[in-house]
Amino acid sequence: MTEIKDALLDFNPWWKGPFHLDYKERELYAKLQKYLPLPQILAFTGLRRVGKTTILYKIIQDFTEKGTNPRKILYFSFDDFKEAELRMVLQAAEELTEVKPQLIIFDEIQKVPGWEGQLKVLYDLLGKKTKILISGSESLFIKKKLKETLAGRIFEFKVELLTFKEFLNFQGLTFHPSSLYEKELAKAFQEYIQSMGFPELLSITDKEIIKKYIQEGIIDKIIYKDIPALFKVKDVSVLQSLLNVFMHEPGQIIELSALATQFHLSRQTISNYLVYLEESFLLQKLYNFSNNRRKVERKLKKYYPAVIAVDLLFKEDDLSRSHVFEWLLVTQKKADFFWRDNYQHEVDMVLGGEKIFPVEIKYGKISFQGLLPFLKKFKLKEGWIISSSQQEEKEIDGKKFHIIPAWKWLLQT
Repeated sequence: MTEIKDALLDFNPWWKGPFHLDYKERELYAKLQKYLPLPQILAFTGLRRVGKTTILYKIIQDFTEKGTNPRKILYFSFDDFKEAELRMVLQAAEELTEVKPQLIIFDEIQKVPGWEGQLKVLYDLLGKKTKILISGSESLFIKKKLKETLAGRIFEFKVELLTFKEFLNFQGLTFHPSSLYEKELAKAFQEYIQSMGFPELLSITDKEIIKKYIQEGIIDKIIYKDIPALFKVKDVSVLQSLLNVFMHEPGQIIELSALATQFHLSRQTISNYLVYLEESFLLQKLYNFSNNRRKVERKLKKYYPAVIAVDLLFKEDDLSRSHVFEWLLVTQKKADFFWRDNYQHEVDMVLGGEKIFPVEIKYGKISFQGLLPFLKKFKLKEGWIISSSQQEEKEIDGKKFHIIPAWKWLLQT
């Protein structure tokens, strides 16, 4: 209990004095406002170092500014307290502050064995008197039983890497109207690519520092710490090797049997490892688009890493830059689908719900060989080509093509 109390004093500086946060606006934060007054628990997930804790601190600051007694705000991170129970933390906080909390924030809660049952008891006990927020650096709801335990009691939000709009805001850049600042925005876009969307890398240009940050601050902690704590992994080093395949060649179409042979593992083991990397937000999977949902599940799949190999990021040849360009746009738009037919015609992204938006990504020469067959097959009238710098409208065989620079597309969508 003494260690927990010492940690609580470190975690909650607002108990003793003024609290100031240097906060830059995030798009997610505006969306949260309508959920904060509701009784449900709010859960924040996402890759390490994307800014989950900063958003939690912003909520704390807003509560204090609106008149909540700072001593009634409890924050605790379980990153180094895996054996601590939720009720023990709550009891220690009440002993220190001599008040009951109105806002409880449990960071990295997935580290605690059986956290979902403990949280359910706490929520049912406190009812509507206390707002509870939790966070985790992997999906908190991987296992079906977790969803069942907390059904109706929780809303989950994923905190993403910075968008290009957020990047400009973080850097204090306001280029309006954009038509006057195209050169400046194109330059800022290249800086944005190098940061990979991590807030702490915005002003870093040194390759070795970026490489060390990505490997030690994110990948190593997830692969050697987070995943083994959640899953039974026989050989953790294989996870690193598997991830390296995608970090160096993003957007590969994967055949599980071939990958299993390459790593001398069973097809099921490789399949499980890919799921672990997905649930830890290190991989993004795209399905081959089809109007038939069952067919989608059986068809080819592509994988893109959340972070790209830093060596690839700094290469200057056109092929490497093309890979990086495609990776950034696919991961930024959180695409679920690509498309490839039996004749090797391919579209990089298929976006949208009821209305379909096919998108081709072309760093260099503009080509319509993938989009045109897609538009004809699915009876669509228009498609989009995202370029590095070119902008124009084309019409071919009665189909309209919108060609637009990547930086401009990201600002418009």
